[in-house]
Amino acid sequence: MTTSRRNFIKKAAASSALLTLGGALPGFSAASYSRIIGANDRVLVAGIGVGDRGNSVITDFARQSAQCEVIAVCDVDKQVMDKCIANVTKAQTRTPKGEKDMRKLLENKQIDAVMIATPDHWHVPAALLSMQAGKHTYVEKPLSHNPREGEMMVEATAKYNKVFQHGTGGRSSGSSKAAVKLLREGVIGKIHFAKSWYFNDRPSIGIGKQVPVPDWLDWNLWQGPAPRTLYKDNFHPYNWHWFWHWGTAESANNGVHRIDLMRWAMNLDYPVKVSSTGGRLYFKDDWETPDTQVINLEFADGVFMLWEGYSCSGPHGIGIVFYGDKGSLSLSNGYQLFDKENKLVRDYKTDLLNQNREAQAGEQSHVVNFLDAITKGAPVNAPVDEAYKSTLLMLLGNIALRTGRTLNINPANGHIINDSEAQKFWHRSYEPGWEPKV
Repeated sequence: MTTSRRNFIKKAAASSALLTLGGALPGFSAASYSRIIGANDRVLVAGIGVGDRGNSVITDFARQSAQCEVIAVCDVDKQVMDKCIANVTKAQTRTPKGEKDMRKLLENKQIDAVMIATPDHWHVPAALLSMQAGKHTYVEKPLSHNPREGEMMVEATAKYNKVFQHGTGGRSSGSSKAAVKLLREGVIGKIHFAKSWYFNDRPSIGIGKQVPVPDWLDWNLWQGPAPRTLYKDNFHPYNWHWFWHWGTAESANNGVHRIDLMRWAMNLDYPVKVSSTGGRLYFKDDWETPDTQVINLEFADGVFMLWEGYSCSGPHGIGIVFYGDKGSLSLSNGYQLFDKENKLVRDYKTDLLNQNREAQAGEQSHVVNFLDAITKGAPVNAPVDEAYKSTLLMLLGNIALRTGRTLNINPANGHIINDSEAQKFWHRSYEPGWEPKV
């Protein structure tokens, strides 16, 4: 750490004693890591979980060389970590340190902020460790593996007073912000209904075989807070998404992005009813979550939202349509505005190349917004309370599917009403000694 950096980082804030996960952050307190970032000081960042998505996001951080430097990356898969180190080095011309165990990484007092893109079951436990270590925290979607963990994240952000950003980057996209502004101003009148969809052509994951854990993977750390299970050759690196033990189905994997934009545009919080239908329709394999799913969300005052997920029917596609009493608006990177007679009146759609450029720019803007919140006090575009509400809608849809019935929801707090069986899905069991705490 340079002398100038030491001069910038002096102020410590009092905080509660650090609570650890898995009993493994020896010798440190939250107070010892509570620091402020100097106005002219670059934020020192670490990435935890740097597979496909995490690699992309932490490389976006590395590209912001005027504001930050990525000094460490962490993954339980050595092959993944080595690839990410190479990519980050190219982006910022300085090589970050590699670390397998996030608990050891978080002992590094130099680290100001952490990006988390682990498997879903690690999102909140890792974020709690990060905040307890005094780090500002960026968490990829979905916020949590289950509703209770989402509540814990809201509690932790208030308790530890660190900057938090959720990876719903659509909130930083220029076209999304413009479309939401128009919708909130009433460009299509009262919005009664909105629907969104996600299509893909994912192949079968087959029937997994129990095999020795590869020497480049730490399976114990990979599982972390989840109760232990034997390793199979079709779990890692991506297919864990389709097992309830670790994943949250396509609904929370991709649906959270669209639902978040819909909620934002329609200024909605919690529903009154949630129902869902679907199943594993396309292959007979180990995939547990639905590859085809429809989630219906009913809000007060006769307002409805619908999400459709088709993981294996392709071709790839995403989108949203809002329907109002004066017209409709279609949103997917760009947007198209139609009047009541379905006549196109405004077109922000661009060709596919420019849409991809805009999506990439939106993701980088999301990273910059997080850094601005740390160094300049700017408001984050995707705060924890909004992340919790959007993630919860998809998790409630999954609970409705798994119980096979409509859920009645308290619109004041999003909790399930009078359904003990459904309530069992509100939380999960943990590996003894790995229970997350706020």
